Formats: sequence, structure tokens, C-alpha cells
Amino acid sequence: MKILAAFDKFKDSMTAVAACAAATAGARQALGSAAHITQAPLTDGGEGFCSILTNAANGCIETHTVCGPLGADLEAPLGWVNSTALPTAVRERLDLPLGKVAIIEMAAAAGLEQVPADRRHPKRCTTYGVGELIRIAVAEGAGAILLGIGGSATSDLGLGLLQALGLQFIGPNGHIIERIFPANWSQVTRISGSLGIVTPPIFIACDVDNPLLGPRGAAAVYGPQKGLLADELDSFEAESARIASMLCAYFKQSEALRESPGSGAAGGIGFGLNVACGSQYIAGFELVSSWLDLESKIAAADLILTGEGKIDLSSLNGKGPYALAIAANLAHKPIILLAGCIEASAAEQLHREFPHCSTAAITPAGCPLPQALAEGLDNLQNKTAQVLQQQTQQ
Repeated sequence: MKILAAFDKFKDSMTAVAACAAATAGARQALGSAAHITQAPLTDGGEGFCSILTNAANGCIETHTVCGPLGADLEAPLGWVNSTALPTAVRERLDLPLGKVAIIEMAAAAGLEQVPADRRHPKRCTTYGVGELIRIAVAEGAGAILLGIGGSATSDLGLGLLQALGLQFIGPNGHIIERIFPANWSQVTRISGSLGIVTPPIFIACDVDNPLLGPRGAAAVYGPQKGLLADELDSFEAESARIASMLCAYFKQSEALRESPGSGAAGGIGFGLNVACGSQYIAGFELVSSWLDLESKIAAADLILTGEGKIDLSSLNGKGPYALAIAANLAHKPIILLAGCIEASAAEQLHREFPHCSTAAITPAGCPLPQALAEGLDNLQNKTAQVLQQQTQQ
């Protein structure tokens, strides 16, 4: 049996690579030498984006010391691939020039998981480190930059990033604000300076279509999970609007960019890059699918295994496993979604939409969450083996 194991990460439990390996071990446990398995770890633009895409294209990864979301230094990866090593569909989709493509993972330099729960607040987090990675990529000859923006801790409109590239924010009495955070936005009276580099094309992998402001905006939708309190929303939104208008005016760009689909993703980092650098949004899963050549892998498989930490109704909004289920259905291939937990409403919708789709929760009944997270690898391996053994006995 030819099996495709294509998992996303199980948050706080295992990476996508580890999940694919655990499912592979379970399949071999159940089927032995009859199992021929292809692994294709998935990424939504967050954790693993750099390593998964770089390794898939036989590239190399450097590590650089940059500013983390709270201002302390940390080590972050910078991936390099040659555009000639990429599938034709990717090169044509992005119209990539020949040469080096840099891959940057926002979550590695400004990620929510890097901030302790008791210190999470978008007013205190910066994208400065992401800007440092862009600056390094340009200095090392990047002909294009691919930026994954999932899993961010920030909501700074990309101002920290732009400051790392050379932009200056001026406070009262003409002093330069040394490090820009939303907490000191109220001090900004004007913008000065310019980007100290000429950026190549920057492509932002994003499957979110939220605008920057309003009830579907960055602060309203994503602020609470980053630590923004309900009674802070109005003032944060008002200051975001003021700074966004100031940035548009400085770069002589239309304020309509605040309404662009995706401008509210990752705390508005795409908005800032769009205004200052003319960056482009690209559909994240479509890019990953083409990059990993999932279509041909699905066509070659007899069975597809996929999943993530939790499958709920939000998972059915273009995320990797659901998108994979759509592709499997079109190819008339059976698919099994495995997850730490699965909401009944999501399972019902999956079974209703996809006749060849089945679901299985890997966590034993009654298992406390901390234990489930710690034992995720074993649980996934065991459940995969159990499900496949049951299938072979039918």
C-alpha cells in the first residue's frame, strides 16, 4: 500500500516533521513491509515554514542572532534555495528570477510561542528581528524573499521591521525613538529617514484575508490571543489607524491599503511591507502544495494520512489538512485525519463533504491535556497503527 503522510504541526506537542515520522512508524507497525510511505510535512507559514520549504528544495539553512519579540536576542533560521530547484509551478506562480531565494519564518523571530504566557501583549512585542533577517538576506544576495507570517506575537504594523531596515520614528522635541513598540506609538509625531536597502520582490505567504482595521481587523480578531484586553481594543485600534495613516502619507501610498485583504494578518506586518516595499501576498497553502508537489504525491498514493493538533470548525477554513482533504476528494483517494481532539461538528462536516474521509482522535479518553501533549508522538503512532489494522481487517 502506498501511503502519503502529510501532517501539519500539533501545537505544543510535535512538529510537522515529527508527526509525519510518528504516523509512518504506526503505519509500518500495522502493515510491515507492505507499507510504502512518502512523507510531506505541511506548514501554514508558521513554525517549520523555513525548514520544511528549504529542505524540500535541497537548500541550506543559516542561523543568525536577531532581536526577538520582547527585545532580547535569539537565534533564528534563514533558508536559502536556488529558484532552479523549485517546481515549475512555483517559479511561474511567483515569476521568480533565476538565483537565490531567501526563506524567512516570522514565527522564529517574532513568534507567540517565544513569549511566556504571562508576558504576552502586542504593545510590548516587535517585528524588528524579522527586519534584521530581511536585511541579512538582501546583503547576502537574495533575488527574492519568501516570508511566512503564521504564529506571530506582534501587532505592530511591521514598524519594528521597517525600523530595522532604516526607517526612523521621531518623538517630541525631535528625538529618535530608539526601539519602536506599540507601547510608545503615542510618542511618534513624524516619520523620517528611508530604508537603507533596496529590497528584492517580497512574497508573503498568507491564507488570511482580514483587513488591517475594524471588526475583522488585526487587533479585534487576533489581539486577544496575543494578550490584548477587551478594554484596550478601542484605544489600540485608534492608535493603529493613526500610525497606519502616517505611514501611508510618508510613502505616498493610498490609505486604501488598510482595507486590502490580508493587511490584518500577523498584526499588520504585510501592510507595513506593502506600503514601504510593495510586497505581494500569495495563497499560503497553494504555494506549499505546489512547492511540495502534493498533487503528484496524492495521485501516487493509495491512502493519505494527515492531521494537526486540533480539528474544529476553524480548521475547515483553508488550513492544510482540510485543503488536503479537498485535494484527496478530487482525486477520489481515501484520507484519514488524525488529531489530538476533533470537534463533533467538524467531523460531521468532513464526513458529509468527503465520502472517502474518516477521522480519528489520537488522545485516549480522559487523558489530561498536559499528558496528551507530552505523549503526542506515541499516541499518534499507536492510533495510526490501530486505524490501519482495523482497515485491513474489514
